[in-house]
Amino acid sequence: MPANLTPQYYAAEEAFKQASTVEEKIAALQEMLAVIPKHKGTEKIQADLKRRLSRLRQESQKKNKVSRHDPFNVERQGAGQVVLTGYPNTGKSAIVAALSRAKVKVAEYPFTTTVPEAGMMPFEEIMIQLVDTPPFTLEMVPPGLVNTLRNSDVLVGVINLGTPECLEQLEGTLEFLRQKRLLGETAAPAKRISPDRFLLIGTHADQRESAENLEVLRELRPDLNILPVSAAGGHNLENLRHRIFRALNIIRIFSKSPGKPPDLQAPFVLPAGSTVLDLAAAIHRDFPRQLKTARVWGSARFDGQSVPRDYPLQDRDIVEIQI
Repeated sequence: MPANLTPQYYAAEEAFKQASTVEEKIAALQEMLAVIPKHKGTEKIQADLKRRLSRLRQESQKKNKVSRHDPFNVERQGAGQVVLTGYPNTGKSAIVAALSRAKVKVAEYPFTTTVPEAGMMPFEEIMIQLVDTPPFTLEMVPPGLVNTLRNSDVLVGVINLGTPECLEQLEGTLEFLRQKRLLGETAAPAKRISPDRFLLIGTHADQRESAENLEVLRELRPDLNILPVSAAGGHNLENLRHRIFRALNIIRIFSKSPGKPPDLQAPFVLPAGSTVLDLAAAIHRDFPRQLKTARVWGSARFDGQSVPRDYPLQDRDIVEIQI
């Protein structure tokens, strides 16, 4: 029986051949298994893919046990992890320093950042983690960078509007992300950075030539939404904070004990679309089983309305769990 393999399968197979790390090979094999037609003609191929995937996972586990600390593995903190990436001298470090409390090294010469550096960005009642990463070019990619980008909640591409090379930086960044299967239709669904989780910013917006360069970029790429910002002058930084929050697609929920005022300083952070039951599980693992009802202030029809367990919560709702 013929296998009748699809173009998606061959694209994943080509990605496996080009993979340079164990992690990239595992991702490509997982994609091949996901898109391969499931019928008798592909049973042997599926079995071979599973064997190869098992061997690579074992190899990865052994490597992790004996390897030292991986500086590219950034522990997620706060309400979400936002990773900035781009060419050398695009101003990533300056943006992270301006938005967060991180003491990152900012310099005019390229490749100042050699490993990821994280800082916490305040946004109203929550903190969001920003990660500055080493720069890349199409010819030079730091080992481990792709996994840092892939594991992010939101990815921010950074270009320098103050240089004539800004178009090259823009196209090179998009091509790099496509080559690494992080953006575009060829990316594995489980590892893809969706368009609503990808932001583009243009730094040094306060320089004289930046406005003209931005206009050219918008004419050439009207499909892209590039936000001009300036770390030195603070231009659009507050706008960027809000865009990052929206891209995280999260909601902040304030808890309230019966007969007491709500705690408006430390909200629970949940994925958008979460329900009362999800909030109960976030408060305590036993609460979903014990939950009887809840009262909601904010999105309910009237303040203090009793709602069912599956009631969908909205950002900044106040919830009183009753058990």
